Amino acid sequence: MSDEILNHIPAYIRKLEEEGWVTRTFRRLDPPRQIAVIEAILIEAAHAGPSSLNIKKVAQRAGVSVGSLYTYFPDRDGMLAFAVELSVRIINDSFNEYRPYLSSLPLREALKAYLIGGVEWSTAQAGFLRLFARAAYQGDPELAETLVKPIANTLLDMVREILQQAILRREIRPDVDLEAASRLVHALTIAAGDSLLLPYLNHYFQVTSQELPIERMVEALVELICQGIATANQHGVSP
Repeated sequence: MSDEILNHIPAYIRKLEEEGWVTRTFRRLDPPRQIAVIEAILIEAAHAGPSSLNIKKVAQRAGVSVGSLYTYFPDRDGMLAFAVELSVRIINDSFNEYRPYLSSLPLREALKAYLIGGVEWSTAQAGFLRLFARAAYQGDPELAETLVKPIANTLLDMVREILQQAILRREIRPDVDLEAASRLVHALTIAAGDSLLLPYLNHYFQVTSQELPIERMVEALVELICQGIATANQHGVSP
């Protein structure tokens, strides 16, 4: 996890303790130990699947005893629920802090920053990324509602806000269906971004290659979107 996220984790854990997600014993651990436990839960859940999460293996990954885990969480399901809830809150709050900056940028710059920034941010969250990818692409029903949808809804809201602000700046044609366009841009950026994060998806989508670096792909994607929804003067054509 990045240093920025690490600095905020104690406040989140205190709040989750107050809500009954985790015990005071866990909250009193030093932050590196807390992070080790959280990442062990996420990585093991991604490896084995939520329904097959093995407490003994989580303990081995985290470098703690099985008995210690039971002093932190009520049971196996509670352990995973806590790690997922903590991750979702941190990630959504991080994304929401970034939204005003993105929506203030011109459309092209906003789309580039959204895609490239999202990939860079996600790369630093290895444990979470592995679990999220499993939940999203393998259809784990246990995590669809608690993990995938909350993150996806925030991402869609970010795209919608970028386009809304571009409409107000008259960068997007007034006849564009905002909701449909938002969902399609959301889908396009996910396909491109996840292909950069998950090599097995790139084997299928073929988004980048040695002959087509990331920069060219991002430029082409943004140009494609702008050609479809931007006003004439935004893509070099006189109105």
